[in-house]
Amino acid sequence: MNTSLTRRHFLQSTTSLIALPVLESVGFRRFASADTVTPPKRIIFLGFGWGVTESTWYPDIKKSGADYELPIGLRPLARHQTDFSVVQGLWNKYSNEGHWGSTLWLTGANRYAEPGQNFHNSISADQVAAAKLGLQTRFSSLQFNGSQTGDLSGHGPGLSMAWDVSGKPIGGQNGPVAAFHRLFAKETTPIEQQKAMLAQKRSVLDAVLDNANSLQRGLAKNDKAKLDEYFQGIRDIETRLAKEEQWMGVPQPQAPISPPKPEVDGHEEIKLIYDIMIAAMQTDSTRVMTFRQPVNTLLTALGVKVHPHDMSHYHTTLGEKLDASQRRDLAQSELLAGFFDKLKATKEADGSRLFDNLALAYGSNIRTGHELSNCPTILAGGAAGLKLGQNIVAPKDTPLCNVWLSLLHGIGVNAERHGDSTGVLKEIIA
Repeated sequence: MNTSLTRRHFLQSTTSLIALPVLESVGFRRFASADTVTPPKRIIFLGFGWGVTESTWYPDIKKSGADYELPIGLRPLARHQTDFSVVQGLWNKYSNEGHWGSTLWLTGANRYAEPGQNFHNSISADQVAAAKLGLQTRFSSLQFNGSQTGDLSGHGPGLSMAWDVSGKPIGGQNGPVAAFHRLFAKETTPIEQQKAMLAQKRSVLDAVLDNANSLQRGLAKNDKAKLDEYFQGIRDIETRLAKEEQWMGVPQPQAPISPPKPEVDGHEEIKLIYDIMIAAMQTDSTRVMTFRQPVNTLLTALGVKVHPHDMSHYHTTLGEKLDASQRRDLAQSELLAGFFDKLKATKEADGSRLFDNLALAYGSNIRTGHELSNCPTILAGGAAGLKLGQNIVAPKDTPLCNVWLSLLHGIGVNAERHGDSTGVLKEIIA
């Protein structure tokens, strides 16, 4: 066989034309090259709003370690019990909004940190990881959301779990159709036209930057701070343009899955996004992802007629609200278990499992109702050197950001600190 073949070649006969499968020795060199014989490390954050059912989701706090009984809300994960850990006792001490499930979840920011402002955020853990892990991929990071953009689902303002270095939300793909299109839609614009469009963007950016520089002299302190934030935005655009230029002319990878159908229900939507996340890793399109999961549409798919906000306050009347909350927990756990199944079944070029080469965090900034302490937290994956199969109870007043710092260190991102962290959480490190 001619070893110069690529994946765009076909097996031909006088009567048929058959596309080649993805083969390591024919056309799969981009993903089995010298750079990726050892699979890259990835990090994934899966966040949900409205919290969990406290009495049936958390393991018994008195039975820490490996010898613990899986609670009802996590029972669908039983087949994976040795491959994930529940971590209890974590919180973001500055969080004070009971319906913000993800706005501050990955940042640990103090919303009142800026004098005169009633909202301030900082960089999220995924973007700290993306600054290093995103250098070699088409997308530095990818953000996935539910398809109903106006549906907060208990998440909070910003409509994103990912926040940049200026504390501004990073937009994402709303629903599986948009996510699939972002990853695998073919570029039809001629390369020369792409270059011209990029040059035009750079020209406009240079002109704006010149005008902004001329304003710096004589500004008051507050105005200088605003201008510094503006310059950071310019730098972010420059980074995106550089990434765009780097991948110009490189065709999008062939999708390893079929395009999703539009208008699926909330349960199927989460399942499809999980499949797309695996496809993104299979094609090495990105190594950093967040998924701000829908809850409202999941409840509708389950036939739950209780309003999600009322469900989150199940403790006030129990009955159908408690039932709705527990059904939500079971559905989310079943979906997560299915995701773990596929991560373990997907093989890397070296024969290892995709599950072994990623760090995954699943949880929320909300425990239940308006309670923001003991944030529900599940950690999984083999990339960060974590203790798995454990019910881990963190020391009193442990910042959630200590876990994010531990994950970052585990995947090779040596941040000095993150958010309100006080150091790594030794209890979760193997």
